[in-house]
Amino acid sequence: MKIMMLGLRAFPEVQGGVETHAEHLCPLLVKLGYDVTVITRSAYQSEQIGAEWQGVKFKPLWAPKTKGLEAILHSFIGVLYAAIKRPDILHIQAIGPGLMTLLARLLGLRVVVTHHGPDYERQKWGRFARLVLRLGERFGMRWSNGRVAISKVITDLVRDKHGVESALIPNGVVLPQLPLSTVALNQFGLIPERYVLLVGRLVPEKRHLDLIDAFVKAAIPGWKLVIVGGSDHPDSYQTSLVNRAVMTPNVVMTGFQKGLALRELYAHAGLFVLPSSHEGLPIVMLEALSFGLPTIASGIPANLEVGLSQEHYFPLGDIDTLATKLKERVLNPIGPGEREFVRQWVVGRYNWQRIAENTAQLYKDVMDDKPHSVMKSHSVIKVTNQDTKLMGQFE
Repeated sequence: MKIMMLGLRAFPEVQGGVETHAEHLCPLLVKLGYDVTVITRSAYQSEQIGAEWQGVKFKPLWAPKTKGLEAILHSFIGVLYAAIKRPDILHIQAIGPGLMTLLARLLGLRVVVTHHGPDYERQKWGRFARLVLRLGERFGMRWSNGRVAISKVITDLVRDKHGVESALIPNGVVLPQLPLSTVALNQFGLIPERYVLLVGRLVPEKRHLDLIDAFVKAAIPGWKLVIVGGSDHPDSYQTSLVNRAVMTPNVVMTGFQKGLALRELYAHAGLFVLPSSHEGLPIVMLEALSFGLPTIASGIPANLEVGLSQEHYFPLGDIDTLATKLKERVLNPIGPGEREFVRQWVVGRYNWQRIAENTAQLYKDVMDDKPHSVMKSHSVIKVTNQDTKLMGQFE
C-alpha cells in the first residue's frame, strides 16, 4: 500500500511535535510493509539526509517561509502532487493542512487526517488565521475517509463539535539510552541534576515567562533554569523572552538542540516543567518521562491525559503554586530506581510500535470502506485508575 504524508515541515530532527510524530511513525510503517513518501517543505529538508531515510522517501516541495502562508500553500501544492502520483492514501497531519481535504477528495484521493490539537487556540494566530484553522478542522474531520485524534480530549471534541468518530491513536515515545557525557552541559555552564528544564518552540502558548517568574520566586540556591528551543518565525514574543532571560540571573537559553546534545540536556536535568496553555498530547513531556525526569506540568486537559498523579500538576498560570512545587521537587529528589520505574511506565504506555500497528489497521479500514464506528476501536491506551495509582507510587 502506498502512503503519502503531508502537513509537516520535514524530519529527522526538525523542531515540532508533528515532525517528531512523523519521524517515529513513518519508519515503523515502512517496516510493516508500507511504501511511505513524505511531502516536506524544501526550506527545512536537510540536504545531508538525502531523498530517503530509514526507508522513508522524501519529496521536498517549495513553500514560502512566512508564518501565515507556509503551511496552507505547501499543502495545496502537495495535494496537487499527490493527485498526480495517486497514492492509496494521502495522510494529512494537523488541521491547518486539513483545509485541503475537500480538494483532495474532489481529486479522487482517499484521505486520512490526524488532529493534533485545536491550533486555533494558539495565542500566536490572529483572527483570520484562526478562522482558517477552524475551517481546516471542519473540512478535515467531516470530509476525510478516516480520522485520527492523538488524545481523548480531541476525540471528544471531534465527536461533540462535528458529530463524527475518530480513532484514538496518541503520540508515543522510545526508551532512550542515558548518555554519560556532559559536553552540552559544559558548553552552557550547567551542573548535572542542578537545573530545571523546559523544551519547546518559543511561542506564547508554551508560557516560558510563567516558568521564569516561578523560578525567580522559588529562589533555589545553586540551580539554573534551562530553556531549549527556537522559533521558525522570530517575533515580538521571542524578543521579549530573550530580553527577560538575559535580565534574569541563572536563566540559560540554548536555542534549538538535537541529537546527543538534547539527550544530554534531558538526561542530566534535575526537573522538567511544562507550563503550557495549549497542547495536543505533549511529546516533550513524554520524552522527559522517558529519561526518568521528575515532571511538573500545567493542569490543562492534554497534560492531564498523560496520566500522572495530581501532585505533578499545577493550575495554569498560577505562579505561586508552581514556585512551591519547584521547591518541593528540588528538596525531595528521586533516586535511580524511581527514575527507571518512570521510564518503563511511560514507554509501556505510549509505545510507537503499537501506534504504528493501529495506524496501519486504520489504513486498511479506509481501503475497505469500513465505517468510523469500527475505526474508533483503534485506541492504543486508556487512562485508568490503576495507571493513576501506579504513578502515585512515584510520589
